[in-house]
Amino acid sequence: MNQFCFASRIATRRLKFVFLLSILFPAALPAQTPPGRHDGRAAHEPRQEMEPALLAPIVITAPAMDAPLEVRFDPKAPQQPLPPNDGASFLKTIPGMSVIRKGGTGGDPVFRGMAASRLNILLDGEQVLGGCGGRMDPPTAYIFPDAFDSVTLTKGPQSVLHGPGASAGTVRFERAPLHFAAPGWQASAAATGASFGRHDIFLDAKGGSPSGHARGIITHARSGDYEDGGGKTVHSRYERHSATAILGWTPDEHTRLQFSAARSDAEAAYADRGMDGSRFARENFDLMFEKSTTGGLLDKVEARVYYNYIDHVMDNYSLRRPTGMAMASNPDRRSSGGRFALTLSPRERLNWALGIDQQGNRHTGRSGGRNGAANDYRGQKRVEDARFRQYGIFSEFDWAFAEKDRLVAGLREDRWRAKDSRQQFNLGSGMMPAYRANPTANATRTEHLHGGFVRYEHDFLAGTAYIGLGHSERAPDFWELIGKEAAGQDNTMSLSVFDTLKPEKTTQIDAGFTWKRGPLRGFVSAFYSKVDDYILIQSNYAKPGLTMGGARAVTIARNIDAATRGGEAGIDYRFSPHWKGMASLAWVRGENRTDHHALGQMPPLEGRLVLDWESGPWSAGALWRLVARQNRVALNEGNIVGQDQGKTAGFGVFSVNAGYRWKKTARIALGVDNLFNKTYAEAISKSGALVQGYEQTARVNEPGRTLWVRTQIALD
Repeated sequence: MNQFCFASRIATRRLKFVFLLSILFPAALPAQTPPGRHDGRAAHEPRQEMEPALLAPIVITAPAMDAPLEVRFDPKAPQQPLPPNDGASFLKTIPGMSVIRKGGTGGDPVFRGMAASRLNILLDGEQVLGGCGGRMDPPTAYIFPDAFDSVTLTKGPQSVLHGPGASAGTVRFERAPLHFAAPGWQASAAATGASFGRHDIFLDAKGGSPSGHARGIITHARSGDYEDGGGKTVHSRYERHSATAILGWTPDEHTRLQFSAARSDAEAAYADRGMDGSRFARENFDLMFEKSTTGGLLDKVEARVYYNYIDHVMDNYSLRRPTGMAMASNPDRRSSGGRFALTLSPRERLNWALGIDQQGNRHTGRSGGRNGAANDYRGQKRVEDARFRQYGIFSEFDWAFAEKDRLVAGLREDRWRAKDSRQQFNLGSGMMPAYRANPTANATRTEHLHGGFVRYEHDFLAGTAYIGLGHSERAPDFWELIGKEAAGQDNTMSLSVFDTLKPEKTTQIDAGFTWKRGPLRGFVSAFYSKVDDYILIQSNYAKPGLTMGGARAVTIARNIDAATRGGEAGIDYRFSPHWKGMASLAWVRGENRTDHHALGQMPPLEGRLVLDWESGPWSAGALWRLVARQNRVALNEGNIVGQDQGKTAGFGVFSVNAGYRWKKTARIALGVDNLFNKTYAEAISKSGALVQGYEQTARVNEPGRTLWVRTQIALD
């Protein structure tokens, strides 16, 4: 342990030295022709010219890693298994990504066993934070995948450009910048129908001229309760819709001023708890400016400001029959932020990005009875419980110091501040409240967080090999800091963990390679992570009762030391002009080094086998997903989304699909997921709750056999 810490400190010092060297002596670096970028940040990132729209001919089943530590794919292409219309389930096809299921939508994504704020989720550069204290609405609940043009996953703490934390990685849902070389327009639409009453509709229309453009995006999705493989109905229906408007001014092809506004709302039934989400309203406004140049030191200027408001309602009567008193809770969150960045090119093979970002949010809540009741929640006063503010400065460079060798490195510093606005706690329930004063009421705390990485990449004959060391520090998030108690048997001072929970510190080594030669393409990605002060959430922790005798079970947050290791591998091989086979494998193992047992909420070993056929406009494919049993568990321990409930059995799920394409602008795809109607649940799935009219299960089971069809058309 001491040797590892010493090595990490030495590596961090070397990282800072290399970074400072590039800043102080850019003229000493060799002047050569810039290579292709490997981190998705082109020196002059081209805008999307209005060429005829083409639809990809195949169904995406397992996106591969084509560049070091980066997976990028098209959210509009049909997927198998067919994901619900939200961001988390859409990401599930990535090797190493899992989803904690709670119902038909609103699941939490988990990458390499890490969930919530350990995995940054960005929508066009904005960090969206949900309002529900019980994670009904993770950031991905407000994502409509069809409304975006690309999705990119960066693995591990291997970039400092996209906000603090991100120890597991960063996912970016992005829209391509537009530029019309001549007046014109383009439109695309899609419709999906599936078992259990599901239907989705998507429309994207854009038009403009060289000096400006407009774009409108509309989505709507609806599904009834699904059934698992055994025919049991799962309380899981949902309805979601969104509308986005974008206006852009482009006086030339290198300048863009753009304003966007979006509104969305939804309702969703949950099978893992006593309430459902009857409102997931979001309002968003974004203003951004971008200017790129050719030649000279300054390559690009970016600026963005945004505002985001989440208004969430959960209740026990809108989407289910109440079994007791009708109650509702109405939390909300207002967020605002901004970012300013410069990209410099001191030499042709050196790109250097630096900038600042900021984000603040305020969370309030109110509760009461149903609409129209004497204690209607809408008539109650909102009460603030927390507010947060973060300021960051970052710098990252990409230096190709030889024809086949690159060094990518960055540093980041953040100042984080939080305030606990809670005045008291209600430790009782229902008609028997029990109020206690908050020992940290009005307290504030400030943390200075450090992050950085260095990565070496080498191109060989058919691909790229890399090794990187990264460090990330993450402050406790709202769900860890607010609403959790501290360990201890004192029913006064241990009621709040606000002033005792330490920031989480992750140091991680990433290594691997990608290759592509002829009909063969593949990747291997491995990591080892040491986490000091890992924030563990533990449920069913026993504390003394509020009266003489007895006990109460609470959920606490505490710091431990942990370590994780694992990786992903994938290969695809086109063994004839019409046939292609693909395979992927993902594995992660976690250790609680403080308590000397397994780390909770680690998904088991998973593999996928894919066979695709394509001939002219026709295509077909099959997917066999294989998941091992999970025997390494930590009962009642995990993260803010869920805790381990026990061992799980392995399973295999087989799915098939087919498609036809007309003139590259229209396509129909259809498939059957879980063809053999397997009854199963993911190891990290939430436990099933008792919902009147539904059969309770140990875990929230996955959907049974699902038939689906998706049609797409593009016009210009």
